[in-house]
Amino acid sequence: MKKTICVIGVGYVGLVTGACLADLGNGVICLNRDQEKCDNLKKGILPIYEPGLEELVHRNQAAGRLAFTTSYDEAMQDAEFVFIAVGTPSGTEGEADLAHVNAAATDVARRIHKPIIIINKSTVPIGTGDWVADIVREHMPDPSIPFWVVSNPEFLREGSGVYDSMNPDRIVLGSTNREAAERVAELYYPLQAETIITDLRTAEMIKYASNAFLATKISFINEMANICEALGADVKTVAYGMGTDKRIAPSFLGAGIGWGGSCFPKDVKALAFMAATHGQHPQLLRAVLEINYDQRKRVVTKLRDILGGFRGKTIGILGLAFKPNTDDMRDAPSISIIRLLRNEGAMIKTYDPVAVETAQRILNDVEYCSDPYAVAQDADALILVTEWNEFKQLDMERVRSLMRQPVLIDGRNIYDPARMRALGFIYRGMGRGYNGEGTL
Repeated sequence: MKKTICVIGVGYVGLVTGACLADLGNGVICLNRDQEKCDNLKKGILPIYEPGLEELVHRNQAAGRLAFTTSYDEAMQDAEFVFIAVGTPSGTEGEADLAHVNAAATDVARRIHKPIIIINKSTVPIGTGDWVADIVREHMPDPSIPFWVVSNPEFLREGSGVYDSMNPDRIVLGSTNREAAERVAELYYPLQAETIITDLRTAEMIKYASNAFLATKISFINEMANICEALGADVKTVAYGMGTDKRIAPSFLGAGIGWGGSCFPKDVKALAFMAATHGQHPQLLRAVLEINYDQRKRVVTKLRDILGGFRGKTIGILGLAFKPNTDDMRDAPSISIIRLLRNEGAMIKTYDPVAVETAQRILNDVEYCSDPYAVAQDADALILVTEWNEFKQLDMERVRSLMRQPVLIDGRNIYDPARMRALGFIYRGMGRGYNGEGTL
């Protein structure tokens, strides 16, 4: 049965959630206070890049199932469900900033005129569901109208958000009212995914624990990569050997320059902050963060050891987004690496298939090129930062011929070390200590 849904927020989570719920046959109104952004969405112009999302939005707009507004009154007039999918950025101490959640909950409360279910889709600290319920009770005009708060954390990977929404590993729902959680579960019934219903705080914790574990797995393999370099082993083969163990599994064992984006850095910091403020000692989480940021410095150190210094040198950066298939630059490793190089006098040339416009708002004194070969032209070194498929298919002989010095730092281990050296590159990967070959 078609439901009427309001989604507050049109970022990665809100827009993907709204478009996918509309595609499941519901009537969805996405709300955002930014008039220009809303007007663009009405014209089919999206504020983010996400594979498959533009077509999904256009199709459901044309079908009359998806609309956009800046008006809470309009968005909530017929809504049975309200999803809060606003940003929760890191505060100064790593805590999650809940200002947008507070504002959304307050605005929702003031317009409640019939029974409604409020769903926290944003990643929020443990206890936020109870806090949102208190805000709603405080600001709703008629306290006799029933409402329920449900935690429904998202597990979307940027660059695969539409696929993950339509093919979830599980649906997690937490509430003090099981019937309310089951009503939210009905929205996802067409997906035939396993549904886990629990209390509010456990559902909120599942999200943080999941992201912290995945971040830990990446930082672990990066630490192993550094040890591999020191001992003469090849981390790619080590990771493959580990991943064949069903208890470990192969995903998130790709050594490189670490993770970035809007989720892992923010969520690990927030979980560590929550733990510390409740008398715990989150030493593993702190180490996970430290290892991750050290990987970015390690790339610069590798290159410095080869070139001797960066003053007067031109360094090409291949990839700016924190991962492929997104234009998201939040906490992207490229930012740290470029700033470290610039601070030591390097001139930077760079290219990314989709993130240049976003990067231009963050990084100054950088030459943005039209393609990877323009980046290689007269460069003293190249650093592969983001593993776009486009970079895997480059004519590396041509790249080598264009460079002033054939130095290649492969921050994602996408190239074959033996082949790169055969082409004349001075090649360095991450954890490829045994000549990058992994066999005797």
